[in-house]
Amino acid sequence: MSNIRRFESHTPNIAQDAWVDETAVIIGDVSIASQASIWPMCVLRGDVHHIKIGERSNIQDGSILHVSHDSHYLPGGRPLTIGDGVTVGHRVMLHGCEIADGCFIGMGSTILDGAVLEPETMLGAGSLVPQGRTLEGGYLWLGRPARRVRALNEKEVEVIHYTANHYVRLSQRHQK
Repeated sequence: MSNIRRFESHTPNIAQDAWVDETAVIIGDVSIASQASIWPMCVLRGDVHHIKIGERSNIQDGSILHVSHDSHYLPGGRPLTIGDGVTVGHRVMLHGCEIADGCFIGMGSTILDGAVLEPETMLGAGSLVPQGRTLEGGYLWLGRPARRVRALNEKEVEVIHYTANHYVRLSQRHQK
């Protein structure tokens, strides 16, 4: 069985220069843009809604990405959208949320349905973003539930962009 699987009428759409590790599983309505990378043991399951991964974004080892279906309890369901240049750390769980460009999500964090991370949000390791919550960009957020800690300094914003570019280069080395 392939690690990239069709579900009903949906086949994953993966850019030619994106990289997906052979142990990652990509199912259904999933779109992975140019220079994005999906690392070992990740699961992206777009079976009941769509998942979109932006350019130069990286989904690191053991992360799980899923969506919510249309129902009486959640009209329209919830897709999962990740913008450009986003770093999703190891063992992160993302469910039906929206991550804007240039965000950094620390290892072991969980972001739930309808949550929104605005551009250049840094979420500390192990944090929980509750359902429907919006995190303002330009800040470090931390905790369970996540609370705004402080504004990001210039070096931290540089690190967010550096990390995304580093994973592009690293994935290119893995492709060879």
